[in-house]
Amino acid sequence: MTSGSDGKNSTIDVLTRKLGLRSRQQRRGGQPTVFITGSGRGIGRATAEYFARNGWKVGVFDIDADAVSWASGPEYVAGVIDVTSPESWEKALAQFAEATGDRLDVLVNNAGILYGTPFMEASFARDSALADVNIKGVYFGARAAFDLLRNTPGSAMVNVASASAIYGTPEMATYSSTKFAVRGITEALDQEWAAEDIVVRSVWPLYVKTAMLDGVSTSGTSRQGVNLTAEDVAKKVFTAATATNPLAPVHYPVGLKTTLLYHGAHFAPSRVSRALNSLLVGD
Repeated sequence: MTSGSDGKNSTIDVLTRKLGLRSRQQRRGGQPTVFITGSGRGIGRATAEYFARNGWKVGVFDIDADAVSWASGPEYVAGVIDVTSPESWEKALAQFAEATGDRLDVLVNNAGILYGTPFMEASFARDSALADVNIKGVYFGARAAFDLLRNTPGSAMVNVASASAIYGTPEMATYSSTKFAVRGITEALDQEWAAEDIVVRSVWPLYVKTAMLDGVSTSGTSRQGVNLTAEDVAKKVFTAATATNPLAPVHYPVGLKTTLLYHGAHFAPSRVSRALNSLLVGD
C-alpha cells in the first residue's frame, strides 16, 4: 500500500474515501459554474435563479427552447437539451464549456417526468418515457459531463431524486422505481469518482408545488398535501452542491416529513418501513 502524504493516493486518503469521509478540493478562483437540466420552469428554474443570486454562471437548458427564454442576463447561458440523447448532451455541454472556459463546477440532473396512476392504468409507452428521461437522462449526463467535472477542482454532480426512493410508492410505481435508480447511480458514482475529487449527491423532496404535479391526484398527495416549494428544493440542491464538510451526506432529504421517513428507514425493520409508507402514501 502507498503511504505518506501524496494526496489522494496516500493510505489514509484511500481509507477515508472508502468510508465516504473526504474533503473536497478548493474551487479555483473566479466565477463558479453550474449546468442545470430541465431548468425552464419549476424546480430547475428555481435552482438556476438561486445559484445566479449567489454569483454563479448558470447553464439553463431544457428540451423546450421557449421555456429558457427568461434566462437572458449575463449570468446565464441558455440552450436546448434532450437528456435522452447523448448527442444532445455533447452539443449542450460544448456550448456551455465555450462560455465558461471549459469550467463545470456542478452538474444538476434535474430533468424528470412522472405519472400518478395505478400501475396497470398506464402503458408501456409511459413507462418507457419515464425510464428514458429519469434514468437514462442521468446516466447520459454523468458520462457526457465527466471530463469537464474531472478537470474542474472541487466539482460535484447533484441528482434530483425523490422521497419515493426511500420505499416504493404506490400509484407512482414507475416513477418511484426510476428514482431508486437515481439513488443507486448516485451512491455508486460517489465511490467511483472519489479518486477524481468529484462528489455525487442527490436531493429527495416529497411533493412539490410545480406544474409537474398539476392534475396528479394519488393517495399520497391527498394525505400529505403538496407543501414543498421549488425554492425549498433549490436551497437544498445548493447545499448539496457546495458542502465541503468531510462528513457531508450523500443524500439530502427535503422537508421534515421526508427527513423523518429517510432516517426512520435506516433504523426500522423493513416491515415497519413498509407499514409506515403505506400509512402515509398508500391506500
